[in-house]
This record gives sequence, C-alpha cells and structure tokens, in this order.
Amino acid sequence: MILCLTHSNDLYTIDIVMKRLKELGKEAYRMNTDLFSHHLSFDYSLYNRKNAVHVHIDGRAIRADAVEAVWYRKLWQAEIPDELDDDFKEIYFQEYFTMRNIFFESLDGVPWFNPMAKDHEISNNKFGQLTVASQNGIEVPKSLFTNDQEKVKAFFYEECNKMMIAKLHGTLSRSMSGNASFFPTTQITESNLEGLATLVYCPMIFQEMIPKAYELRIIYVDGEFFAGKINAGQSERGKTDWRIATDIYFKWESYKLPNPVATSLTKMMQQMGLFFGAIDMIRHQDGRYIFLEVNPQGEWGMLQRDLGYPIGETIAEKLVSKLS
Repeated sequence: MILCLTHSNDLYTIDIVMKRLKELGKEAYRMNTDLFSHHLSFDYSLYNRKNAVHVHIDGRAIRADAVEAVWYRKLWQAEIPDELDDDFKEIYFQEYFTMRNIFFESLDGVPWFNPMAKDHEISNNKFGQLTVASQNGIEVPKSLFTNDQEKVKAFFYEECNKMMIAKLHGTLSRSMSGNASFFPTTQITESNLEGLATLVYCPMIFQEMIPKAYELRIIYVDGEFFAGKINAGQSERGKTDWRIATDIYFKWESYKLPNPVATSLTKMMQQMGLFFGAIDMIRHQDGRYIFLEVNPQGEWGMLQRDLGYPIGETIAEKLVSKLS
C-alpha cells in the first residue's frame, strides 16, 4: 500500500495522484493528518522483541509494515473535539502530535516523497535555500533577515537603491487559488522605514525589489520540470505578489525553462534532498533568472488544471519507480 498524507480539505491534486497510483496497480490510502486525533484509534505494541504499529480509521486497519511508500503532500494540525475543556487542549495536542510522529517514524524504512524531516528542514530555512541556490550558480536577490530597524534602513539605501520588499519567512495560510487571507510580499518605501520599530516583535525578510518581466512557478518532480509563466505586473495589487492580483484577470502560460537554468535547479534540489518542490523565480527585465524560494509542499493544481500538465501523474509514477 502507498500512503498519501494530506488533510480533510485538500481537493483535486490528491485525487489525481491516487487515481494514477491505482492505474499503476498500487493500492493507495488517503490519510487526512488532521484526523489523527480522537477520530481514530491506534495501538503500538512491543511483545517478545517484536513490535507492531497499527492505526484504525473508518473501519480499516493500517499496518505500518504494509506501507510500501509515502507521498507526503500536507501535514495539518489535529482536529480538536468541541467538548474538550480548554485546560486539556495543550496536553491533547502534545500527545496526539507525539503519537502521530511515532507512526510516521515507523515508516522511515520506505521511500518518502519528500522525506518529512528534509521537507521541514528546507521549508523552515529560506536563508539556507538562498545559500544552496547560490552555490549552484543560481542568482538570488540581495537579502537581509533581521529584527533590527537600523540594519533595514542601511540595507534600503546602500544595497537596494530605495527599491525593497518585505515578507514573512512563513505563511499564514496556504491555498491553490491564493484567495485566502495572508501577509503578501510588500514593497517598502521611505515613508515605511520609521514604522519598522515593531520588527522586534516580528522579524522579517527584506530583499531588493527585482524589476519583473514576468514570474514563474516551476514544479520540480524528481528531475522533471513543469513551468508556468504569469505576468501580474499590469496589476497594481499584484506587482509585488501575484497571489493578490485580483484587480485584473490573468492566466497561466506554458513555459520552457532554458537547459542551463533547469540543470542548475536540478543540482540545487538534489543538494537539498528534495524529490518535489514548487519553485518561484522572477525573470528580470534584463533577462536574468532570479530564484526566490522553493516550497516542498507548494501548490501545483492550478498549473495542471489550466495548462494540462501531468504533474499528479508524474508524482505517482516517480514514486512507484522508487519501489523497484
């Protein structure tokens, strides 16, 4: 059996991958990680030097030793029962989180796509991402990670020529459509600099603002690329972040990466230890390709839906290929 980890509200992409896995003759089971909670039962036992790890959900028993591979799509916080007293919520989350991790760690002997620890390591270190990209010959923006207002001011004038953006390291929400509330990439002007004293409460990433010809969302699947081009520059709202370009209509266009760019990105992903990632890049107005970040759990459904790319099918095929 191939275990597919996601959450209850995940639609479309999960179905494509599971459908293709079944066509390839593999049993696929969807585990909604938010329901690893009071919604299921489990028993991990160790008797006579033999251990057994079982999870029981929806009338079905999942044995860890029957799992051949794992597609790690999403991980979500456990759902909490409405009737649980507030005084017990912390221990509830703590113990279910721990027990869920024990189950996942019992599967460390099978292929993961991506390995969970590596996925989290890369997601939680965008500074490291920029460093690895640069090591592989990929251009990155001048960047400053800080909580120091004075360092930001110096960076704004001395490195960015008064053209600078700010963003959070993490995201406040994740959505294929991008229409959920979150903190978008934001341009910083001189008038904003005095308001950055609150950085001490919320460190941020500051980067030079790149003049865009267009933006790219590039899906990497174990050596294969599916790239979409978007030009949100005509949108006042979307000029720094295409996800909030709601004032104009735009569409994704198919895009072929130049071989040198694809080669460098492949080396970067291999060094990071990722089989999958959604890579964001900017095509500079002067023609250069600038790497922004890679999200190991990034969204790709809009590219498959709008451009007909077989991304989900390729994920399934690559995962099955690792079983041989």
